[in-house]
Amino acid sequence: MNYAKWIPALMLLFVPLIAVGQMKPTERIVTQVPFKYMVGDAAMPAGECIVLLANENNSILLVGSRDAKHWVYAPATSDLGKKASEAALTFHRYGDRYFLTEVRVGNSRSIYTFKPTKLEKELRAQNVSGTEEILLASSK
Repeated sequence: MNYAKWIPALMLLFVPLIAVGQMKPTERIVTQVPFKYMVGDAAMPAGECIVLLANENNSILLVGSRDAKHWVYAPATSDLGKKASEAALTFHRYGDRYFLTEVRVGNSRSIYTFKPTKLEKELRAQNVSGTEEILLASSK
């Protein structure tokens, strides 16, 4: 009978440990980006770019630069596409402005897309010609 009062406390201790054990491993992508770019409303510096899955719902990515110590959480839509052999980051380019629009995970069907920002929509409305830039990355 004395042990019965400890059961709720033990459950509070072990339930979070069980949940952590069931989380899928973090997908991580690393590449060098030779230009400044936007992720949502955040300006990111040129250089090493790291993309991490920030939650288990596949709806938020953490994009950043270890060198510049600049990180941003970016809401994304996850989808399954054709299996990609290599990881890649896709940017839309308008003049000298780049916007991260898609992340593909290597050896996976996972594709993460970002909604166009207000600035990107304004550039489209002004009929600024846009191109698509794809940078290959490595999944780690």
